Amino acid sequence: MSFQVYREPATDPAVPFALLLLHGTGGTERDLVEIGKALVPGAAIVSPRGKVQESIYTRWFRRFEEGVFDEDDIRRQADDLAEFVKGENQRFVGIGYSNGANMGSALMTLYPEVLDGLVMWRGMQLFREPVQSDLSGKKILMTNGTVDPMGPLESAQRQAEFFRSGGADVTLRELGTGHGLTQSDFEITREWLSKF
Repeated sequence: MSFQVYREPATDPAVPFALLLLHGTGGTERDLVEIGKALVPGAAIVSPRGKVQESIYTRWFRRFEEGVFDEDDIRRQADDLAEFVKGENQRFVGIGYSNGANMGSALMTLYPEVLDGLVMWRGMQLFREPVQSDLSGKKILMTNGTVDPMGPLESAQRQAEFFRSGGADVTLRELGTGHGLTQSDFEITREWLSKF
């Protein structure tokens, strides 16, 4: 089963990367497009839709319950998405929200060659045990809410340490908010991407 994808070609050749946009639970390939355009004007955009269905909600991988992920399915879905991304023949920075942030984390961990960088909005610890990956030269931004009931800050902090142990340059910004995105997320991300 192939991905449903929204694509937009680059309009500014000076932008050195394309954006891989990864929606949250219940989202579609169009959810983050306008945000991506605003964050990096002129960048190429590739935005696939997750292929896992949970009740009426589209996701990137299965879970057993809130915050308890099916790690075998994570690996299967990451393998599929990595093959898709490789076929796009572009340098990518991934931007993911919630379940999409965790899918980006899976890509960065299992297939670090497909992403130059990653922005995780409200991501959390993905695997129960750390997966050893060489993340030297990779840049990762994580923005997490201090009162997020769906993605506890401690989980995000552990994921940040997993990335750092692989050699990644990780910026974790803690915001006094919950699971929803705020203007602060976008401002922090825009500044981070401008220096990428």
